[in-house]
Amino acid sequence: MENNKKTILIIIGSESDKRISEKTEEVFKEFGIKFKTEVASAHRNPKKVEKLLKETNADVIIAIAGLSAHLPGICASKTIKPVIGVPVNVKLNGLDAFLSIVNMPPGIPVATVGIDNGKNAGLLAIQILAISDNALRKKLLGYRKNMKK
Repeated sequence: MENNKKTILIIIGSESDKRISEKTEEVFKEFGIKFKTEVASAHRNPKKVEKLLKETNADVIIAIAGLSAHLPGICASKTIKPVIGVPVNVKLNGLDAFLSIVNMPPGIPVATVGIDNGKNAGLLAIQILAISDNALRKKLLGYRKNMKK
């Protein structure tokens, strides 16, 4: 059953990041969360990023990027909605992307999950949505209970 009230926007910096977004999408499918995935580079197509953020009705934004990984920070600077950054291992074992995302200046926070950890980004987004959605909260608690088995 799909939860049509809550939506997520996933933005990936390039097609090569699709392998990470697929992990995130699997989580949303399991929980029945509506999502949309778009490719938009903060460097190559910043106007598309800005347009996506301006037009979205998503409750949470997930931005997946490698290397200098400015995409999550740019997203956070353009919205007050929660932004979750996923650093991608392209070079330097992903530490370059991780440090770029996690070191945002005061006032423009980005929640950051582990390198290549699209699954945790999806679960964190669900936790955020579950604050105001009892059915989703129950489903998440059931998911965690099953993890213990």
